[in-house]
Order: sequence, then structure tokens, then C-alpha cells
Amino acid sequence: MADKVLTANRLTDGIAVWLDASGDWVEDLQVAFIARHAEAVQALEETGKRALADNLVVDVNVIDVEETDGKIWPTRLRERIRAAGPTMAYAKDHGFADPNFIAA
Repeated sequence: MADKVLTANRLTDGIAVWLDASGDWVEDLQVAFIARHAEAVQALEETGKRALADNLVVDVNVIDVEETDGKIWPTRLRERIRAAGPTMAYAKDHGFADPNFIAA
């Protein structure tokens, strides 16, 4: 089974967020909680459903990631783009995606 993290978009501004080990939605993928077994993935899925029902986030997904040289990398291009930041400026204090991270 691949390592997984829970991602979503914050309802207030649409910014991509990840669930950390404390149960907080954070903007930095590198501090996301990594589920490494089926029970942890199930817990992520349940947490995501509750957060969606509570109108905290939208577009909730459990995604595959891999750790390389101590850094978390989404396996899908879409998720790499989301993790690196927007490809265009649309939210205050958020810059553009790092093309090196996306292309890796």
C-alpha cells in the first residue's frame, strides 16, 4: 500500500490544505500526517467526511504520496501543482507554484 495524506481546499479561500497529525488543516504538505497502513487511511477518510460535513473544507481526497530524501511528493501531477501553490496569483500572500517541484 502506498503512503497517503488527506488533502482538501479550505472553504474560506480555496487554498489547498493537508491534515496534520494534530488534526489541523495546514498549507504545507511537508507537515501533513502520513497514513502508512489501512487503519490510518480509514481514519483519514472519516476525518475528511466530518470536515466536509462541518463546512471546513471542500474537495476532500486521500492521495498517494512518496517520501524522497525526507520530502513528501504527491505521485500525481495534479497534486504536485496543488502542493506547490497556485499557478496564478489569486489569493493574498500566495505566490506561484514552483515549476521545479511540479516537474520532479
